[in-house]
Amino acid sequence: MRTGLAIKVHGLLERSFPERRVFLKSDTDTRFIRLRPGTQIAIFTGGALVLGWSILATAVLLMDSIGAGNFRDQAKRNQATYEARLDALADERDRRAAEAQAAQTRFNAALDQISQMQSELLGSETRRAELETGLEVVQTTLRRAMAEREAARVALADLQRSETRDTQQVTADSGVPVDVLADALENTAAERDRIVADAQDALRRVDDLTLEIALMEENNDQIFRQLEEALTVSVEPLDKMFRAAGMPPKQMLDQVRRGYSGQGGPLTPLSFSSRGEELSPDFLRANRILEQLDTLNLYRIAAEKAPFAMPVAGNFRFTSEYGFRRDPKTGGRRMHRGVDFAAPAGTDLFATADGVVTYAGWQSGYGRLIKIEHAFGVETRFAHLSKIRVKVGQRVSRGEHIGDMGASGRVTGVHLHYEVRVGGKAVNPMIYIKAGQDVF
Repeated sequence: MRTGLAIKVHGLLERSFPERRVFLKSDTDTRFIRLRPGTQIAIFTGGALVLGWSILATAVLLMDSIGAGNFRDQAKRNQATYEARLDALADERDRRAAEAQAAQTRFNAALDQISQMQSELLGSETRRAELETGLEVVQTTLRRAMAEREAARVALADLQRSETRDTQQVTADSGVPVDVLADALENTAAERDRIVADAQDALRRVDDLTLEIALMEENNDQIFRQLEEALTVSVEPLDKMFRAAGMPPKQMLDQVRRGYSGQGGPLTPLSFSSRGEELSPDFLRANRILEQLDTLNLYRIAAEKAPFAMPVAGNFRFTSEYGFRRDPKTGGRRMHRGVDFAAPAGTDLFATADGVVTYAGWQSGYGRLIKIEHAFGVETRFAHLSKIRVKVGQRVSRGEHIGDMGASGRVTGVHLHYEVRVGGKAVNPMIYIKAGQDVF
C-alpha cells in the first residue's frame, strides 16, 4: 500500500516537475546530473524562501529608512523649536536682568533717602526738645516779669495815693523839693513801662515759638509719612521674596537678629524725656519707624546670606532645567538636581550669597566642584568648572568671583551645573533666582 501511494505521489510530482538532466561536457568526457522531482521541489522551495526573505528585508529596510528620515526631520524641527524657545528665554532673562538692575538702583536710592530722612528726623526731634526747653525758660521768665510788673503797678498806685498827702509834710519836714519827688516818680513809671514792654516782647516770643513748633510738627508729620511710605514700599517686596523662596520671614529675621545682637547707633529708640513722663505720640511714631528700619536692615542682611543672585553674569543660555530629564549619554531618564547655564569656556562664576567654602576640588561626575555653606541651612554647588579660585574654609561674599566655567567631569559640553540644597535636600534653584529677580 505504501508503494502504491509513493507511486501516485511520484506521478503527481512528475507532472509538475518532470525529471531533468543537466549535461556537463568537457573536452574528453560528457557527464550529466539527474534532477529528480524531489530535488527540484527542494531547490524551488529554497529559492522561493530566499526571494521572499530578500523582499521582506528590503521592505523593512525601506520602512526604517523612511521612518528614520521622518524622525530626523522631526528632531530637527524639535531642535529648532527648542533653540527658538531658548533664545526667547534668553531675551526674557536679559529683560528681567535690566529690570532687576533698575529696581536695585531704585531700592538703593530709597535706602539713601530713608537714611537722609532718618537723620533729618533725629535732628528735628533734637531741635524740638531744645525749643521746648527754651519755651519753658521763656515762660518762667515771663511769669516772673508779669509778677514784677504787678508788684510795680501796686507800688506805683500806693505811691501816687500817698504822694499828695505826704508832699507837704515831706517838704516841710525834710526840705526835699517837690521836683525831686516828681523825678523819682517819673523814673518809677519808666521802669514800669520797661517791664510792661519786656512782658509784651516775651508774649510775642511765645507766639513765635508756638508757630515755629507747629510748623516743625507739620514738617515732622510729613517726614514721618514719607518714611512710612518708603518703608512699606521697601519691606513688602522683600517679605514677598522670602515667602516665595519658602523661607518664613519671622524665623529668618529672628535667626539674623540672634547673629547681630549688638545695640547702639542711630537705630536706638528715642527717649529724650528726662522727667519720667510718657513719650509723646511723635516719639512713639518715631520709635515704630526705627523698628521698621531695623527690620529693613535685617532683611538686607538676610538677602545677602540667601542665594537670590545669579551665578553667571553676561550672556548665557539655560540648557537644562531642574527635574527629571533624558540622560544625554545613556538615553534613560534621571533626576537633574540643578539647572545648567551654558556660556563660553572661562566665563566668570560668582557666589550667589555670603557663605563659607566647604569643598573645592574634584568629585566624580561633578568634575571640579565648589560647595558653599550659607545661612539658614542652605548650600550651593558649582560643578564642571575649568578653574577653582577659592579654598576650603574661605569666607566669600555675594557677587565674589569664585571660579571659571568649564567642561570637567561627566558633561557633553561647556556649562555650569548649579545646585541649591536646603538641609541636604536639593531644591529648584530657580525658586530663589526668580524671587530675587522680582525684587532686585
